[in-house]
Amino acid sequence: MMRKPVFIASALLAALCAPAFAGLGGNVSSVDADRASLKGEVRATSQAGFTVHAISAAGGMLVNEYAAPDGTVFAVSWRGPGVPDLRQVLGSYFPLAQQQALSRPHYNHHQVRIATPDVVVESSGHARSFIGRAWAPALLPQNFSVADIK
Repeated sequence: MMRKPVFIASALLAALCAPAFAGLGGNVSSVDADRASLKGEVRATSQAGFTVHAISAAGGMLVNEYAAPDGTVFAVSWRGPGVPDLRQVLGSYFPLAQQQALSRPHYNHHQVRIATPDVVVESSGHARSFIGRAWAPALLPQNFSVADIK
């Protein structure tokens, strides 16, 4: 049985071969490319000071991309039967998250948290039930709470 930290580290490594899209830190124009990659449908919902682009994939994966009014994706979240392509979802923050994930041991086999000044990634789950979220603290809109990343 593959343990969660090993699975996440493996997903991070496997994603090296995957095509990269903008994702976290990129422009909202990447949402359509992400939708195509996930073979899903997008629904946008405007909130006070940001827009959530929810991408639903046929396999049950849901990826939310949170965009500021200027179009910058400042946070992402996911839930579903697996972990999405983290290179795509984390965008330019992927190498930093990958480095942090591989550089330290994980003692909790169901939950991983990577926190740097540039990016925070949280992922947890077990067989066919995974959730996660990531955000770039410097990109969060004023008066936005990370509790709103669902």
